[in-house]
Amino acid sequence: MKIQCRNLSKFFGAGAQRLTALDNIGLQVQHNEFVTLVGASGCGKSTLLRMLAGLERADQGALLIDGRHVTDPGIARALVFQHYSLYPWLTVLNNIKFCRRLDVHRRHSTSASVEAASGRADALVRLMGLAACIDAYPNQLSGGMQQRVAIARALMGRPEILLMDEPFGALDAQTREVMHDLILHVHRLEQSTIVFVTHDVEEAIYLGHRVVLMAPRPGRIDSIYEVPLPRERTRDMKHAPQFLALKRELLDRIRDTSGIETDLDLLDQLSRNGASAPQGD
Repeated sequence: MKIQCRNLSKFFGAGAQRLTALDNIGLQVQHNEFVTLVGASGCGKSTLLRMLAGLERADQGALLIDGRHVTDPGIARALVFQHYSLYPWLTVLNNIKFCRRLDVHRRHSTSASVEAASGRADALVRLMGLAACIDAYPNQLSGGMQQRVAIARALMGRPEILLMDEPFGALDAQTREVMHDLILHVHRLEQSTIVFVTHDVEEAIYLGHRVVLMAPRPGRIDSIYEVPLPRERTRDMKHAPQFLALKRELLDRIRDTSGIETDLDLLDQLSRNGASAPQGD
């Protein structure tokens, strides 16, 4: 098993102010599996991803990768943040190549490995459609282009585990579809394990082998759905009856677990009370 979460809990604050961000998370992810996380805001999706990256520590339970406890970040894991987090003083190409400058990658480097890394950087630049702006700086790029640079940088080190926090949210619809197919191609080619956070149910189904639905207050795993589609995905599958049925089921369950209907009832009550209040002159 590549990733094991055993009864993970995460708290913020202390005493009466303590907030349970994640409660008793149990999840296993196999090698080369693509798992997507969906759920209403506040259900802890991004917190769980940061724990997998080693940026947050569990307060209870255990998190293991390849059977070893996770306590810190590691070179086998790469995280694509929701916001681009590029280095503003580096060009597009140097942002992508940045991990190769780290001592952990240079320690045993040879001329052949340096040449291979350079070739990989060039290939990623072309794949991401960035060839025309390799010498540009982040503040000269659109938000969507910055995110493509961030994705290329994450892929540069051939991570065994790729963690993605709503990475395509800033992209236009057409580029988003292209990126879906690209990340599926990379996953298939490099046999990486991907955990992908999204608010888009259709995106979660199209990309994932399993969809993990999380619920808020406290953040927890509500249910896990196997995606009834072949691993080789094509865009016309989005119109398949089993795809649409799963999409409806997920949307209904998110609505049931989010408390939105309760909030709407309160708003309706507020509107009625306002309508019955006496009108001034």
